Amino acid sequence: MKEALKLAKKNNSETQYNNDSIKSLKGADRVRMRPAVIFGSDGIEGCEHSAFEILSNAIDEAREGYGSRIEIILGADDDITVIDHGRGIPVDYNKAEEKYNWELLFCELYAGGKYNNNSDDNYEFSLGLNGLGLCATQYASEYMEAEILRDGYKYSLRFEKGENVGGLKKEKYNGNQTGTMIHWKPDLDVFTDISIPYEYFADILKKQCIVNSGLVFELSDERTGENKTFCYENGIKDYIIELSDGKEFTAPEFFANETKGKDRADKPEYKLRFEIAFCFNNEINALEYYHNSSFLEHGGSPDKAVRSAFVSAVDTYLKNNNLYKKNEKKILFSDIEDSLILIVNSFSTMTSYENQTKKSITNKFIQEAITDYLKKQLEVYFIESKADADRIANQVLINKRSRENAEETRINVKKKLTGNLDMNNRVKKFKDCRTKDVSKRELYIVEGDSALGACMQARNAEFQGLMPVRGKILNCLKAGYETIFKSDVIIDLLKVLGCGVEISTKHNKNLNGFDMDNLRWNKVIICTDADVDGFQIRTLILTMLYRLTPSLINEKKVFIAESPLYEITCGKNTYFAFTEKEKSDILEKKVKDKKYKIQRSKGLGENEPEMMSQTTMNPDTRRLICVLPEEVKKTAEVFEMLLGDDINARKEHIKQVGNQYIDLTELS
Repeated sequence: MKEALKLAKKNNSETQYNNDSIKSLKGADRVRMRPAVIFGSDGIEGCEHSAFEILSNAIDEAREGYGSRIEIILGADDDITVIDHGRGIPVDYNKAEEKYNWELLFCELYAGGKYNNNSDDNYEFSLGLNGLGLCATQYASEYMEAEILRDGYKYSLRFEKGENVGGLKKEKYNGNQTGTMIHWKPDLDVFTDISIPYEYFADILKKQCIVNSGLVFELSDERTGENKTFCYENGIKDYIIELSDGKEFTAPEFFANETKGKDRADKPEYKLRFEIAFCFNNEINALEYYHNSSFLEHGGSPDKAVRSAFVSAVDTYLKNNNLYKKNEKKILFSDIEDSLILIVNSFSTMTSYENQTKKSITNKFIQEAITDYLKKQLEVYFIESKADADRIANQVLINKRSRENAEETRINVKKKLTGNLDMNNRVKKFKDCRTKDVSKRELYIVEGDSALGACMQARNAEFQGLMPVRGKILNCLKAGYETIFKSDVIIDLLKVLGCGVEISTKHNKNLNGFDMDNLRWNKVIICTDADVDGFQIRTLILTMLYRLTPSLINEKKVFIAESPLYEITCGKNTYFAFTEKEKSDILEKKVKDKKYKIQRSKGLGENEPEMMSQTTMNPDTRRLICVLPEEVKKTAEVFEMLLGDDINARKEHIKQVGNQYIDLTELS
């Protein structure tokens, strides 16, 4: 202990924290050494954000009315080019600052032309506000080249690792074109990954088209040869029609407003412009917020406004029309959101972003202005469009009651599936195995008590457990979750499996409590008679697993124990045929010219233990069919056709293939 203290004192003396310990980062190091401070990450997300900073400058210029086309080229070496057709960045000498503008814009953090946008100056509604983006991206680049056309000149600049090379080059230009070209390569010394995928740009450009109606983006990827043009002529009006895909049950509505206000009495007044488009749809729901062209992934002020306004308006309508049941709880926004497609596109001359990544805004006035305006517009809309208002109200109540029923069911299911882990005390007639090693444990789901008895004698109790199902279980494809979880057979089986249920439907997602790590078995084996009733029970069990625990199928945990169709006895020898072909092969090759007896295989409960062990349970001699995940989609379609509500499709199927099963019906 004394030696350790001596060592600590020695180390402390060698690494003293004193006045000489304080250092300040200068120049490019302010970004290169701590890129996450500016870009949110030093990984691919940060690299993507650095690219968006350059793109946003081009978008701001187009929104001011200068240029309607922006080109983006993704180079083969992970380099990027953004070309706009705006006025061109001012890069010549700035008398007021006594510096060249290129030095301010490319080499100084917090320098730019967007600080006076609330005074009717340049860039009234701007994506960039802080004067960080261009400089920070330049500092984070292996190299950056700029070519600017303006005032009858062509200006050229080059930077390497954050340092200028060669100064500003200026030459006379006689063309009429103006604009800015920025070509750069993100630096692997700054970011851990610089290969920005095509999909990122495709997603960003689509979003920018949505909120900048008529603006054209041309994207080319030299790495893959992909090229695409993006444009929404009517902005969010076109986009909401695309999103709803013709499945909306109310027509798209569009509101727009422009106003002024303050976040606080002592703060300056600023302009706000916003547009809102929405419709109601039972199959698709989406909420998207954009501010000054930036996609607000986390929403912030406009999201709070939408939630407040919609809940207030719909709740008032329900009360005024006596649509709530007696003592029924008030709706939540989630009940509206389940059927709502909504886009808010806002612009303001002053914006408070949560941080530099611009994923959320916090302006109090923006929240209050959108809330008040939307409440009034919804009130008018509900009066003028009574039929739509009734449809919305009824659907919201359906969503609400489904949510409440799902929550009640979830609580009940949780109670039923948890508790004492001694399975023998909780599940009637379940027979556990001895080993606790999950990698060895096998669960046989068997048909009825008679099969349970036969399997009991044939199994290896060390690693094989048995769970009988009593008769034909509930058709889980047609039944609702509330009905499903009232079935003792299904609840018992879920208890034995141990992994819970996985449910992803819109109104029942809260029921999801699945955890593969809690599965108590390495193999789940369905074991039923080889007759029509057995096949149906097998199908119903598979349907239950498919609907409630699909991951067991995806993870190849579910098997079918193949039972023999025929038992062929010749003297002291007994042969088992699992198919018609196997029966023919045995008759031709093994018992040819001999006296033999052939009989259709008995039910599992009538089989001798030795036969059950040999054909069904002994890992060395049994035949198991794995239910493959590739067949899940096909299985689902067949289940829908055989067990769903489409009676006509089922009748047509029986017409086409029913004759193939007549012999089985006769045999049974």
